[in-house]
Amino acid sequence: MVKSMTGYGRGEAVLNGRSITVEVRSVNNRYLDCSVKVPRLYIFAEDAIKSRVQNSISRGKVDVFVTLDNTQGDQVEVSVNQSVADGYYNALTALRDRYGLRDDISVSLLSRFQDVLLVEKSQEDVEAVAQDICTVLDTALADFTSMRQREGEKLAEDIRSRAATITTLLEKVEKRSPQTVSEYRAKLENRMREVLENTQIEESRILTEAAIFADKVAVDEETVRLHSHLGQLEEMISSGVPVGRKLDFLIQEFNREANIIGSKCTDLEIARHVVDIKAEIEKIREQVQNVE
Repeated sequence: MVKSMTGYGRGEAVLNGRSITVEVRSVNNRYLDCSVKVPRLYIFAEDAIKSRVQNSISRGKVDVFVTLDNTQGDQVEVSVNQSVADGYYNALTALRDRYGLRDDISVSLLSRFQDVLLVEKSQEDVEAVAQDICTVLDTALADFTSMRQREGEKLAEDIRSRAATITTLLEKVEKRSPQTVSEYRAKLENRMREVLENTQIEESRILTEAAIFADKVAVDEETVRLHSHLGQLEEMISSGVPVGRKLDFLIQEFNREANIIGSKCTDLEIARHVVDIKAEIEKIREQVQNVE
């Protein structure tokens, strides 16, 4: 199944006290170019995110946006800096004894001094956080892939329609091509009769000239190759694997054969068919630029 390179997907979930949102967007690009935007505190998850993206997408410029919100509030640990507390207590006690002050040293007093109480954020399990992000990412990628498949179906339908038009035009060229040789032979014979008048015309000479002309305008090889390319086109878009880059090369071969047919033809009707064929090839080429 053909997939479009452009798409959008979103995933949301609350896992282990964190609200996680992941958005995936992509546009056309010759190769895979993945950019991840994640809060600085969770930058450790970037490699895991890129790895998941590479397993799902083969071509396109992909942007992944990750947002995290701790719904339970930051988990913190409070501890006593024992050496600092001892220092403050000893200093206060010395002041009391030296100056005969009232003893009002209390826990409340000591806790107000700088660095007596240490407040630290609990260390997170980075692997677990990365796994949670990737779980939501998988949801976003599934949504993203679904959209690309829908767009891809439209692309494939349009490409098939234009390929069918090319086949019809090609059949007209094949039907008309032998007629141009017969018409050329009749014109050549009439022209020779006008020039030579009563002189006997050599049939062998007419046959030779007609044969030379037929060889010059013969497009059998090119039409056969174009039919073959059309068959390959259908196989590729039905294969179910990324074929965008292969299609790029195939369309170049389409153009090459069409150009050769155009350079050989001297018939106005065939020339018109070739122009129409090249127009359809160009439209297919534009659509192929969107295929993964």
